[in-house]
Amino acid sequence: MSQEKVLMKGNEAMAEAAIRAGCRFFFGYPITPQTEVAAYMAKRMPKEGGTYLQAESEIAAINMVYGASSAGARVMTSSSSPGVSLKGEGVSYMAGADLPGVIVNVQRGGPGLGGIQPSQSDYWQATRAMGHGDFQVLVFAPSTVQEMADLAYLAFEKADEYRMPAMILSDGMLGQMMEPVVLPERVEQLPEKPWATTGHKGERKHNIVDSLYLTADELERLNIERFERYETVKAREQRAETFMCEDADIVIVSFGATARIAHSAVVRARAEGIKAGLLRPITLWPFPVDAIEGCMGTAKAFLSVEMNMGQMVDDVRLAVNGRVPVEFFGRTGGIIPTPDEVLGAIRKLAGKGGE
Repeated sequence: MSQEKVLMKGNEAMAEAAIRAGCRFFFGYPITPQTEVAAYMAKRMPKEGGTYLQAESEIAAINMVYGASSAGARVMTSSSSPGVSLKGEGVSYMAGADLPGVIVNVQRGGPGLGGIQPSQSDYWQATRAMGHGDFQVLVFAPSTVQEMADLAYLAFEKADEYRMPAMILSDGMLGQMMEPVVLPERVEQLPEKPWATTGHKGERKHNIVDSLYLTADELERLNIERFERYETVKAREQRAETFMCEDADIVIVSFGATARIAHSAVVRARAEGIKAGLLRPITLWPFPVDAIEGCMGTAKAFLSVEMNMGQMVDDVRLAVNGRVPVEFFGRTGGIIPTPDEVLGAIRKLAGKGGE
């Protein structure tokens, strides 16, 4: 890693890291608050010998990702909440064809057109219902501009390793924020993809990339094989960061931009004598159940803090499995919770037996 720091906006740092990870194809469509990703790619891709194309729609863009990935390229698309919904069918096709690729969602308030302010209300979509059928996508949740870059780079590696789509689930706050960032070194060599449709030159059998299987037994076999791979992903790829959780009575679980606010609230709670800690999931799928388990020795309660009406809290409750209370605090509609509000929720929970 280079140690030179540059001041960059989150969206642009993520785009530059994708280029350094070997992404040479970008297909997108403008929507606030992610348009800087596309604008940056439009400027940089021709200089890198790559291809930038503004598609006629989000549906067209994701199918272009399917095509480029089929040919073995590292490829990315980005959008914001309503646009990602339109990409859902194509993402399902990619999963059904075992194709890697990176999808960026810089979330905004919803449902519907909602507003352009930051939100985390696409958690369920990303982790539960990214498209039709039995499949999952890797979901990475950055909380800093540095992680916007680092996780974009990692997403390409893991998408290729497991032959599955990967998502960067960001939000409008992180996308527009500027912070110093150390950009990753350029990838030296891309992994070989013997399955890609690159032309056989009479030297091997045809490679076919498809998600259509008319024989039920064959489709079931492929789905079972895919879910066996997902179990490997769950075992190897859980990522989380903990802060002051070693002796925490109350564990705050928060991801992305909201985790930054929760961190401040935890520090202030400690100053008041409340033993609070923060568990920040970095992967939302696979969800870091092992990190939750690591807090169970001291935790008397968990508090999920999110910018939505309560979504990740379901996964926290599943991991805790009824052993201690799990509460929720959130703001929605594009409103960012304040440290005072989160501290108030911590105090309330401490009064319920968190001490």
